[in-house]
Amino acid sequence: MSLRYGREMVSIPGPSTMPDRVLSAMNRAMPNIYEGELVDLAFEMVERLPSVARTTTGKPFMIISNGHGAWQMAINNTLSRGDHVLVLESGRFAPAWGAMAAKGGVEVETLPCDLRSAVDLDAFAARVEQDRERQLKAILVVLTDTATSVMNDIEAIGKVLRDADHPALFMVDCIASLGCDVFEMDAWGVDITVAGSQKGLMVPPGLGFVWASPRALAAYESADLKDGYTDWAPRMKPNAVYELFAGTPPIQHLFGLREALDIIDEEGGLDAVWARHAALAGAIHAAIDTWSTDDGLSFNITDTAARSNAVTAVLTGSIDPVELRGRAQEGAGLVLGLGIGEIGEAFRIGHMGHLNPPHVLGTLGTIEATLQAMDAPMGGSGVAAAAAHIGRFL
Repeated sequence: MSLRYGREMVSIPGPSTMPDRVLSAMNRAMPNIYEGELVDLAFEMVERLPSVARTTTGKPFMIISNGHGAWQMAINNTLSRGDHVLVLESGRFAPAWGAMAAKGGVEVETLPCDLRSAVDLDAFAARVEQDRERQLKAILVVLTDTATSVMNDIEAIGKVLRDADHPALFMVDCIASLGCDVFEMDAWGVDITVAGSQKGLMVPPGLGFVWASPRALAAYESADLKDGYTDWAPRMKPNAVYELFAGTPPIQHLFGLREALDIIDEEGGLDAVWARHAALAGAIHAAIDTWSTDDGLSFNITDTAARSNAVTAVLTGSIDPVELRGRAQEGAGLVLGLGIGEIGEAFRIGHMGHLNPPHVLGTLGTIEATLQAMDAPMGGSGVAAAAAHIGRFL
């Protein structure tokens, strides 16, 4: 017998659970792509997207791709062969972004970091200070790394650059947690923001976003990596929808995105969304802290201030994560994220986008039941700790 029959609960770190309203908005026949509602909708998204990254000066670009396509767009339109960039390693995805730049002929340097910590601000400040010739053309970093669940202090990193009066472009990957972790593009001096549709924005994978500051737009003029599809040129001042997307627009995604942005606005805007994510992440963190034992579960990220509100990577110690995830899915219909990268035996809980206390407590209750079924070591009831945390907000 299995208890899984019913609606499966997916608690992976993206693609995230989509609201029924988004699914319904996408369920439509093909419209006229040359005039009418679809055209108005596409240009409406151009007007609304700056607020998602908290910018009034950044220009948004959309690309039909996953986040990697947005990475490519950011690189190609701002950098040139031989440019020297610094990647702030903190997990798996910042180095992967740097590797993509290197394939285009960019000279990539990495500031090393372990897999359980955020970027070392002192080490970064020292490296910036050493660059007296101002050879560094860009800084690449992630807000949240999906693999390790670390969250970097983007505000503090930007302050280091500003205090040093360093001209390097400040480029931030927000794919894992835009709309979940606090992010302020203008206030923190970010020049390039990169994101995708499938996590905090609650839309299926397929739309990548790049927001470019005036400094990034100025860098475009001398960039020599520009190519046909990702080139900003036709998208700068588009006269038609096909210029926005270098071809046929992503029709269903645009209708879904409008609905998702409406949902965010109805909640009270990003500040309210961030507060909800912080509260629910606190419940998950309370549960893991209570479950933790020397030979069982523990946080991958040791510094509480560096834990994301969008995803949590959990080290499993002596507990088999494959068995844990398999039992949870096959026996109860809960899908957990597998551990990726080099962090060791682990699983990940995604808590991003369209979720609430029933989602979180259901996820945690099923994990705890599975741990009990496996006779796994636990320090106490994580569900009770999570419920007590959520009760503070009710």
